[in-house]
Amino acid sequence: MTASKIRTAIIGVGNCASSLIQGVSYCRELGDEAVGVSFPDLAGYRPADIELVAGFDVDARKVGRTLGEAALAEPNCTEVFFTNLSDQSARVLRGPDLDGVSAHMLNQPQDRSFRLSQEPALNKQGVVDALRAVKAEVMVIFLPVGSQRAVEFYAECALEAGCAVVNGIPVFIASNAAWAARFKAAGVPILGDDFKAQLGATIVHRTLTNLAEMRGVKIDRTYQLNVGGNTDFLNMSDMDRLATKRESKTEAVQSAMNERLETEDIRIGPSDYVPWLNDRKVAYIRLEGRLFGGARTNIELRLDVEDSPNAAAEAMAGIRCARIALDRGLAGPINAASSFLFKHPPIQIEDTDAHDALLKFAQGTEDL
Repeated sequence: MTASKIRTAIIGVGNCASSLIQGVSYCRELGDEAVGVSFPDLAGYRPADIELVAGFDVDARKVGRTLGEAALAEPNCTEVFFTNLSDQSARVLRGPDLDGVSAHMLNQPQDRSFRLSQEPALNKQGVVDALRAVKAEVMVIFLPVGSQRAVEFYAECALEAGCAVVNGIPVFIASNAAWAARFKAAGVPILGDDFKAQLGATIVHRTLTNLAEMRGVKIDRTYQLNVGGNTDFLNMSDMDRLATKRESKTEAVQSAMNERLETEDIRIGPSDYVPWLNDRKVAYIRLEGRLFGGARTNIELRLDVEDSPNAAAEAMAGIRCARIALDRGLAGPINAASSFLFKHPPIQIEDTDAHDALLKFAQGTEDL
């Protein structure tokens, strides 16, 4: 039996959304030959079963265009790995600015900044009506880091429209007890918060930390310094928008340790914006510790990745897990999927255990 399509709306048609849009079309075209797919089959759902039915953005170069056109519009700068996006014909609608747009992002060169659409922004009822009109089942949030009010606005819209939410950014909704209770009461599933990339700095850092702990190594201090050239790094060069991102990434590593480090002994987060890197992210990871008898050791690692496809791979898994939750009538945080896919889930567990928990969830075992 063929799985039905998963009708999905994208909030924020930036670089991560571009990779997701390309990725869905890529998986439709190549099927089992698609490279690098996380979880090719989850409860009968494959990446090609995702149907993107709407986008919401504020940029004049995207609003009113199809998702296929908007995916490749400035200021997006991620790698284009699939160009035939004629099947991505859903329209991008004009969402509200709120705090999704900082003044900092309006005062940049043309190819880097946001350029606000002059179309009237939809209010809450307008967004809810639009979601209902396209029969959206899942909402995936890719707004800029620091968009607290904007994420909460769209979470409210999802609650009213009955859409499951996949929150890809570090605004804490699934991991916030009050919001989690609201989703539970409304009968709506939520997954989050803040995607772990497919093979990004956080998952590599956690893996090294877990390896050291497993081998009896005492970790004394660590850092993870990230630089990149996409609009997310440019946005995060405004320190006021960076706090939750740093918290999310730091907690993801702290939770992998048997004993938490003191604040002064751990430093994790975006460090600088380098325009010519475009969507490449370069992470520098260091762990210092002690072996048997107190003998000193340290690990230095440099990781260089294309940032947005790294997140889109996990987004495709998150969207399918959200649909599975809807199929089963689940509500509130979906912990088994969230613990593997996100940096700041409601419940932190070790990654191999989280991987097994996600697979058991897909197979019909009770959630965590």
